[in-house]
Amino acid sequence: MTGLDVRLPRVRLGTFPTPLVRAERLERAVGRGELWLKRDDLAGFGVAGNKTRPLEFLVGDALRAGAEVLVTGGGPGSNFCPAAAMAARAAGLDCELVIWGEPCGPNLDLARAAGARIRPTGDHERDAVDVLVARRAERLTAEGRPAYPVPRGGSTALGAVGFAVAAAELAAQWAGPEPPALIVLAVGSGGSCAGLLAGLAAAGMDVPVLGVSVSRPVARVGPEVLRMAGGCARLLGTPAPSPAALELVEAIGAGFGRSTDAERGRASLALHAEGLLLDGTYGAKAFAVAADRLAAGAGPTVYWHTGGVVPAVGALSAPTIGKGSP
Repeated sequence: MTGLDVRLPRVRLGTFPTPLVRAERLERAVGRGELWLKRDDLAGFGVAGNKTRPLEFLVGDALRAGAEVLVTGGGPGSNFCPAAAMAARAAGLDCELVIWGEPCGPNLDLARAAGARIRPTGDHERDAVDVLVARRAERLTAEGRPAYPVPRGGSTALGAVGFAVAAAELAAQWAGPEPPALIVLAVGSGGSCAGLLAGLAAAGMDVPVLGVSVSRPVARVGPEVLRMAGGCARLLGTPAPSPAALELVEAIGAGFGRSTDAERGRASLALHAEGLLLDGTYGAKAFAVAADRLAAGAGPTVYWHTGGVVPAVGALSAPTIGKGSP
């Protein structure tokens, strides 16, 4: 299968398909196995990375609905928030962001530069953000400025369609006689993982997906991912994915956005071996799991590099490179 026949409103933002490349130097640094990189960090829209994919369909639907303002939210380390701000501006929409925690940092600086209005909640209650986003959109609409609410991370069945299209990309790019043994990606609010599951099922590509949950307990995020995946499949008119295709592991550690020494070490390895820049909130955590599975003999593994705002150089240190490494 080379693509999905998706007939939904869409605003083209990214440069797709993103490359699928073999990371031979990084394979040698890890010490074992066959590693492939799906380079959504090269999606070509600011530093939005994989968040470009759901936004193409969410912004498309906002325009269809006659919205003037896109309202969404998240935390100060959210990659989705600056991506949403850029996408809204590119489509001629205003953007408001409801932010929990301290309203500062490089992600929010970028969102402000893109023209977003930041609305801090004044506390650290993350789960209240989606409710506040919906209320703000209702108020703006009542005041005569039609607003389109988007949950954190763009995680809806419609937003997941963007990653179902990404799965079709991967199916078309994969040239091996057998499918990959594993696909690994970071899971925040779950929309990307849900769309990937739906898209792989639509493509008839029987590949396990390992989601690395960076912000929510597995018992909580798992049902949400499967619910969105089913909704995405219904929108596409394709078979629902099997729950057995999904494995989730928890990588919250000391807290959202706080990577461990081991995760930072893996991120440094990726930088030195392959020139990959991994953020500490999502990328480093997911890659650490992918590298560990590969080293344990997982078979051909695709690491989905979701991109986003990268860490300060000081957050990375020179790794110890073993024999056979670059």
